[in-house]
Amino acid sequence: MTVLVADTFEASGLASLRDAGCAVIYEPDLTDPALVERIRSCRARVLIVRSTRVTAAALEARSLALVVRAGAGYNTIDVAAASTRGIYVANCPGRNAVAVAELTLGLILAIDRHIPDNVADLRAGRWNKKAYSKARGLAGRTIGLLGFGRIGQEVARRAHAFDMKVLVWSRRFSGAGGTAADGQSTGDAVPIEVLDSPADLAARSDVLSIHLALTADTKHLVNAALLDRVRPGSYLINTARAELVDTEALARVVAERAVKVGLDVFDHEPSASSGAFVTSLAGLPGVYGTHHIGASTEQAQEATAAETVRIVLAFLRSGTVPNVVNVATKTPATHTLIVRHRDRPGVLAHVFEVLRHHGVNVQETENTIFEGAEAAVARVNVDASLPDDALTRLSTGNPDILEVSLVPIG
Repeated sequence: MTVLVADTFEASGLASLRDAGCAVIYEPDLTDPALVERIRSCRARVLIVRSTRVTAAALEARSLALVVRAGAGYNTIDVAAASTRGIYVANCPGRNAVAVAELTLGLILAIDRHIPDNVADLRAGRWNKKAYSKARGLAGRTIGLLGFGRIGQEVARRAHAFDMKVLVWSRRFSGAGGTAADGQSTGDAVPIEVLDSPADLAARSDVLSIHLALTADTKHLVNAALLDRVRPGSYLINTARAELVDTEALARVVAERAVKVGLDVFDHEPSASSGAFVTSLAGLPGVYGTHHIGASTEQAQEATAAETVRIVLAFLRSGTVPNVVNVATKTPATHTLIVRHRDRPGVLAHVFEVLRHHGVNVQETENTIFEGAEAAVARVNVDASLPDDALTRLSTGNPDILEVSLVPIG
C-alpha cells in the first residue's frame, strides 16, 4: 500500500509505516498543483498531511482511500469532497493537548510579565526595570475557557496550579450553569464553574482563552458583540483557530479598551513553513504572537505520529478507520430488512438483486453468522419500504432463505 506523506512527519512514524510493509513516499513540501499530480503519479492509497491543504482536485485520484490529518483540526481538508468520493478522513485528536496548553499558559505569562518586551529592550541595550515591574500576577485571577475539550481541560489543570479560578463555557454542559469539580473531564479534581453563555464568560474573565473547534457554528463566535463584554485591560488568548475571532473587532478592543492579546493563529497564514507574513494585529501594542506552533513540541509530534501510524495500520489490516470524521451518524434508511437464511453462496446476491429491481437502495448491512456456520441473519437497512410482491419474491426466490421480515426504523 502506497502512503504519501505530504508534510513534515517524525522519522519514527515513517520507520513504523515502512516496517509494516507500506511503500512510503515522503515529500513534505508538496502543495497544489504538485500535490494533485503526485497523488496521481504514485497512486497513493493513503495521504498524510499536517497543515497542507487538501483540495477537491487532490481528492479526485481514484486510488486515494484515506486522508489522515496528523493533528486535531481538519479544516484544511475538503471533507465534503472526500465524502462524495467515499474517501475516509481521520484525525488525531488530543495528542497535542498538553503542548497547546503549555503554549497557552506561556502566552498568558508573556503578556502579564511583558516578557517579549523585556527581551527586546535587553537586546537593544536598554534597562527598564521600572516599567517592567508593573505586573498584575495570575494568582487569584479568573480564567474563562471558551470550549472544554482535551486542550481546555489541560489548560484548566495548569491554570488551577497557578491558583486561578476557572470558568467554563462549553456545549458539552448543555448550557447548564452551576459549579462542578469535574474530575472526569479534567483528569483530576479541578474546580470549575460552568456558565450559561460565551457572553457571560467574557464578562467575568480576567483572561479569556479560546479552545473551540472551527465549524460553521463557531466561525466568528468571538465577534464584536462578545468582545464588547470583555473587561477593559483583560487578556484574550487564541491558540485554536484564527477564524473563531472577528479580527477587525479584536483590533478595535485592543485600541479602545486596552485588551492584551496572545495569538498563535492568524488569518491568511502562509502555507509554507517560512516566508514573508504581514498582519495588522502583530503591529498593535499589547499583542503578542507566535507562529502557529501550539502543537510543535517533540513530545506532541511523536504522540501524533504514533496515532497516525495506528490509524493507517488499522486501515491496512482490517479496513477500519479509527477517528474517522466523515462517516454518517444517521443515514436515509427508513426500514430494516431482516433475512434469516442458511449460510450459502448466492443468498445475499438474491436479496440485493430484488432490492435493485424495486429501486430500493441499501444504506447499511450486516450478516451475523451462528455457531457452526450453518445459518445466519442478515440485517439490511434500506431507504424505502418494499411492496408485498417483493417480500414474496425474496422469500421464495432462493431455497436457502428461511424467513423474511421488514420493520420500520424508529
